[in-house]
Order: sequence, then C-alpha cells, then structure tokens
Amino acid sequence: MQLRRFDNPKDFWHYAQAYLLRYEAEHNLMLSLVRTLIRTPERYPEPPYLVICFEGETTSEGVDDLGSVVAIALRTPPHKVVLSKVQNFDALKLIAEDVKAYWPDWHLLPGVSGLVEEVEAFLQTWQTLTEQPYQRTREMRIHALTQVQPMAPVTGHLRRATEADRPLLLEWLPAFGREIDEPVSEDPERLIELGLKKGSIYLWEDGEPVSWASGSQSLPTGARIGPVYTPPEHRRKGYATACVAALSQKLLDDGYDRCYLFTDLANPTSNHIYWEIGYRPLCDWNDYTFLPPASIDNQADDQPDQS
Repeated sequence: MQLRRFDNPKDFWHYAQAYLLRYEAEHNLMLSLVRTLIRTPERYPEPPYLVICFEGETTSEGVDDLGSVVAIALRTPPHKVVLSKVQNFDALKLIAEDVKAYWPDWHLLPGVSGLVEEVEAFLQTWQTLTEQPYQRTREMRIHALTQVQPMAPVTGHLRRATEADRPLLLEWLPAFGREIDEPVSEDPERLIELGLKKGSIYLWEDGEPVSWASGSQSLPTGARIGPVYTPPEHRRKGYATACVAALSQKLLDDGYDRCYLFTDLANPTSNHIYWEIGYRPLCDWNDYTFLPPASIDNQADDQPDQS
C-alpha cells in the first residue's frame, strides 16, 4: 500500500473521481469540496491537503499504475480533515502518520470528520501517535431526496439572494457558526461574496428574509444543500421547511437526480422536518474536535468521549 499527496486538485480528481462517485452519498461533502477547489479555488486561501491511498500491483512506469484506491483524505484549511469511505483500514494509519508529518503544528489541527467506523479507527491511531485527546462534537446523518413530498402551504416564497442581501447574510453566517459551535469561515465576506457570485444562496421571503438555505451542484447529477439557517425570531413558523422544500424542488427541476444534506442527530425536530420533505437517511457521520494536550490535566472526571 502507498500514500500519495497531490498539489493540484485536477490531478487529485483524475485519480479520485471513480472511487468518490462509486459511493457518492458517503462522499457528497468531499465531492463538493473538490468541485469548489477546481472551479473556485479562491474560496480557500490556503493550499488544500489532498491524499489518496492505493494498493495493488504497481510499476515504475508512472502514476497511472498506482493501483486501486482504498482511502482518500482531504483538508481545506482552516477546516477539519475529512475522510472517505475506506476499503482497507490499514490506510488510516498511513493517513494519520502523514497528517502529523505534513503539519508541524499538528497539535493545533481542529479535528476530523467522517463515517462513524472510519473516523473512530483514525482517532485510535491518532491518539497512539500523538496522545492528543479528542471529543465527539456532533453526530450527523447523511440524507438523500429524489422527490419532494407535498407540503402544507407556508406564506412567502423562495428567491435567490442578491447583493442587497449581503449585510443580512454577513449577520446570519456568524450566527449560524455560533449555533453549531464552529466557525463557518475565517473570512465570512469572502464566503458570502462567492455564494452570491455563484448564485447558490437562497432566501425564503415573507415580507422580509426569514430563512436561508444554500444549494449547489456537488456531483455530476446531484446537488448538496447546506447550510440551512433561520434566525430565532422567525422559527416555528415553517419557514425552514418551506425554504428547503422549495430549493430541493428547484434543484430537481434544474435537472439534478437527487439532493443531499446533513442533519444533526441532536436536533430531532429538523430530522423530522427533512423526513416530511422527502429526505431519507443513508449513513451516519461523526465530527470530532482535537483538544489541546494541556487539557488532559483538566479532564480528571470528565474525559472526552473516545468511543
């Protein structure tokens, strides 16, 4: 087995695409990130970390003979490491060792996200290598929709965000980040600018903007929805449901076969709402945060969840 880093997202995509698309639901986040790196590289100010693990027969004739893909990892700083579905779990040891070697300040990395079994196996190796504690910060579930279910009418309508919405979006984006206890971007203005430029930000309007959902292509025939945010003063009125349902239908009408989104298992209300819209669960995904080594001394009776 061998690990190869890629500096060029297009080269990475050349070798990763068949494997990523084979398990498109599990890889919908990774596919979206790679698409952004290729089409809108300015979205991420720092170079990405792009790694593929191969196994099988190899030769010295060139990279085309690397063998079959068994695992993929990427990171778009300042965000967490994202792991693919893994065919050979021995690859996770190679990835953990390479992540540690790639970043001299590895102890400052924010964490790792991935499918439950894969991310937990990675963390066991990571702790062996670094003795760094960690905690699970979110348990999520990937859902897919191919048909929007009939919904009760909600006052208002879906519209694409415009330049005039920029000040409001710049308020809502950090508020969303605070709610999920994770910064969405180090540069909210850059993220909003790119979203407006791509036309991927949509608002539910009921006399004023009351809910936000973003939707963009992440697969050749699929789209990904997120983030979804409704300010507290506009909640419990059906706005988020209407916004996501209308945006999902628009994406289907635009020719996409399916839409994907993540839900937080700690929020049963949103999970029920998405079920009513037509989203169906496919697989679970966990998000872990690395803790500073000094925090070990402060965890006597409250150890981080490392199950």
